[in-house]
Amino acid sequence: MMPEKLDSSIVLLRERIEQGMRGSADLILDEFELAGVKGLAFMFDGLVSNTQVSDFLLRPINRMAPPEAAPEKLWEYLRSQFLFSSEQGVVETYEDLFTKAMSGFAMVMLDGVPRALSLGYQGFETRGVGEPAMEKNLRGSREGFTESNNTNTAMVRRRLKSPNLTVETLYLGRQSRTNVRLCYLSDVAAPETVEAVRQKLRETSLPLVLDSGFLQAFIGKGAASLFSGTGTTQRPDTLCAKLTEGRVGVMVDGSPNVMIAPYLFTEHFHTLDDYTQRPYFTAFVRLLRLAAFFLTVLLPGYYVAVVTFHPERIPRMLLPAFLGSVSATPLSAMGEALVLFLLYELLREAGLRLPDAIGNTLSVVGGIIIGDAIVTAGLVGLPMIIIIALTAVSAFAVPSLYEPVTILRFLFIFIGGILGLYGMVLGFLALVVNLCSLHALGTPLTAPIAPWQPRALRDLFWRSGWQRLGQEDYNVSSARQRERGQTDDQDA
Repeated sequence: MMPEKLDSSIVLLRERIEQGMRGSADLILDEFELAGVKGLAFMFDGLVSNTQVSDFLLRPINRMAPPEAAPEKLWEYLRSQFLFSSEQGVVETYEDLFTKAMSGFAMVMLDGVPRALSLGYQGFETRGVGEPAMEKNLRGSREGFTESNNTNTAMVRRRLKSPNLTVETLYLGRQSRTNVRLCYLSDVAAPETVEAVRQKLRETSLPLVLDSGFLQAFIGKGAASLFSGTGTTQRPDTLCAKLTEGRVGVMVDGSPNVMIAPYLFTEHFHTLDDYTQRPYFTAFVRLLRLAAFFLTVLLPGYYVAVVTFHPERIPRMLLPAFLGSVSATPLSAMGEALVLFLLYELLREAGLRLPDAIGNTLSVVGGIIIGDAIVTAGLVGLPMIIIIALTAVSAFAVPSLYEPVTILRFLFIFIGGILGLYGMVLGFLALVVNLCSLHALGTPLTAPIAPWQPRALRDLFWRSGWQRLGQEDYNVSSARQRERGQTDDQDA
């Protein structure tokens, strides 16, 4: 359906605006007259700056003495010589009129002209730039994205001073009409990748968009899996690094989390500090994160499987302690693991939603009092408490994978408690096969391991020095091209 064009009559325009807003208290409609032609200014209180509106809109209009002219010429005279703004534009539909006004623009219309002049006099409050809460670093910038797309775009532009940095604006959400921006380097990003992201965003049919998480499912969806082909960041420097590799950034106004697509599985084990530290220490830390991932996913299920079906796998020195703790508790090993992990997730969720003071108290109550009491009462064994604690700490070593890791942990506990180690092996193989089958915008999620890219291994788990990293840029689209080449060879 085509958007409805603006009426040329000021009376009809005012009636339509008042009807659409239904008497909203923050609606501002100011009528004025220029050379015998009536005009209307439309804006919202709290979204525009009163100072800018007074100095650059109302005062010039009241003081100007334009010559007698037709409304079209008078409107052009007003636009080009008296009203100015760094974000000045022309609006011709009611949909754009309301969207612009609710974004902090002042709209100016003249009787007899079916167009509106939009002036960027935004004055709403935004949070200042601060350190990102979710991505701490030892060295480098302390700046993090805010809830304002203008501020976020400026921070990226300040770091990437390239004319090829392209920023596109879309308005998504039938009710919210949220400002969503696509960021990419036109000379680096593959055109098909950019077009795929743009098309998927345009096809989203949502009533409102409040965060990049609303859009992740549309861009990263594919085969049934717990893993996604998109990632998020709160750091401008991280986004800039990804853009130079051919990625596309998606900013959502009102959210400090910027989505990156495509996002490879191995990148969850990388941080910005990896590129400011010595290569040998970076390799150690990355392997530590990888070990933490497998530990938090497989250790509880492995313990349940060994205690239940394969006690011969337990070292002789630990056999009495492990089997004794299981026989002395009313629950099975699988039951103990499930109860403790559910209790841990409950405490974590409650502590996350409560104020800091109460959340800290809850952590003490849950970790010390409940944990000590449940062991003293003989409901669970001490080895299981140690397993839960070790697993919980390991999960936070890779925070971006916390959601899939939590579900996988429960799945492997069930598999280990029902099928033993044989089921664990089969479950792990199924996980690897599922991961290898995933693609993000045509790029394999397991690249550069599968398909195999020897050149990209310089920055996988071992990071080469900057002398080698700076010799040749890496583009994420090379993984897609390599997979296509292998497919063509097989077809031939």
